Amino acid sequence: MVKKILPALTAIVLLSSCGALKPLNFTSNKQVAAISPSVSAQSKFIDEISVTAPSSGQKMEMRIEPAVTVAAERGVNIVETPAINSGEDEIARILTARNRSASAAVSIENASQVQFKYAVLMKTEVENLPSKTLLDAVDQWYGVRYRTGGNTKNGVDCSGFTCAVYTAVYGFALPRVSREQYRTSRRLSIPELEEGDLVFFSMHGNGVSHVGVYLGNNKFIHASVSRGVMVNDLSETYYKVRYYGAGRIEDKQMTVKE
Repeated sequence: MVKKILPALTAIVLLSSCGALKPLNFTSNKQVAAISPSVSAQSKFIDEISVTAPSSGQKMEMRIEPAVTVAAERGVNIVETPAINSGEDEIARILTARNRSASAAVSIENASQVQFKYAVLMKTEVENLPSKTLLDAVDQWYGVRYRTGGNTKNGVDCSGFTCAVYTAVYGFALPRVSREQYRTSRRLSIPELEEGDLVFFSMHGNGVSHVGVYLGNNKFIHASVSRGVMVNDLSETYYKVRYYGAGRIEDKQMTVKE
């Protein structure tokens, strides 16, 4: 009798358990669960990344918030970096660089032997050299030996050399001695120097006693006592400690056009 009752009780228990499963609605044509109205349509789950729940027929959208906004919400100050150049800016930069390269190539192609010579002496590019007129004028004297009071190719002193260069290039007659040339010129600082300006030195510690012509790139050409007309650098120790000042002749004008 007991054996017959036990299977009946088991069946009753199983049927009552299956009834508890009905709310789950496991059917093929119904959604498993609906989105609760209390849940926001937009959820932020990883710092700057947020996901917007799609409406009917739309795709899910994901948005990354700017780091500045996130930092502001957290009370953190950050420094913004400049935006990367747009494609148009990059193209413009490349074209500008190519044009500069093309101009430099043309300058080098058309350069004379004198320009190549002074590019080496001045340690600069051909396109950065002073005017060809000035270079041609000083080069006529390059290597001429020093002679006190001289003003010819057989021998020249420092002020005789600057007088000859200024007459040839600017048609301007400088005073014959370096001290007077200094007085005639307008004072300049080294950063203000331009090609053709005069640089003065005190070789014996008693005022101006030497002069040269500035070429650019910190280089000047002059008639040195030991080696004649040559190019030197203002930063060389010998000239740096003897440097007195620089001057510009305001009303000089180049007489020969390139």
